[in-house]
Amino acid sequence: MAALTLAALPAPAALALAAPVTTAFGFSGGSGLVGQAGTLDAQVLEIVSAAATHIFEIELADEPAQRQKGLMYRRQLAGNAGMLFDFKAEQPISMWMKNTYIPLDMLFISQSGEVLHIAEHTVPFSLDRIDSGAPARFVLEVAAGTAGRLGIKPGDTVRHRLMAPR
Repeated sequence: MAALTLAALPAPAALALAAPVTTAFGFSGGSGLVGQAGTLDAQVLEIVSAAATHIFEIELADEPAQRQKGLMYRRQLAGNAGMLFDFKAEQPISMWMKNTYIPLDMLFISQSGEVLHIAEHTVPFSLDRIDSGAPARFVLEVAAGTAGRLGIKPGDTVRHRLMAPR
């Protein structure tokens, strides 16, 4: 499915579509994801940790080409932003940091939304494999240090429309 870009729309339509993203999510100034990626595929994802419920504005990578590119070539990522990779079924997953400028935390997540494993502070441009450690369906990439800063740990719950409730 092709992504809808703001540039493809007349100015009034682009503004009408872009405005709800910042107001509905309540993020001051937005995450920078939508403008940087040029898409309108921003969605809300919640992580329930022992301390609180944390809200993220994420992009969804659910097609092979989207998963292959991921956050490659991005130069920044806001603290409340991320990318959710959907592999469609639980399976062993391996990621890498090829062409990725931003250090990341990678959260490997089950079909039901359970955080299974967290790879913290991944190394930019590394070709080393980053494995899920167990079959997972999703990977959430967020800025490095986010998991530690927010107290997110394996066993926490992620809520998103694609995840079956636990």
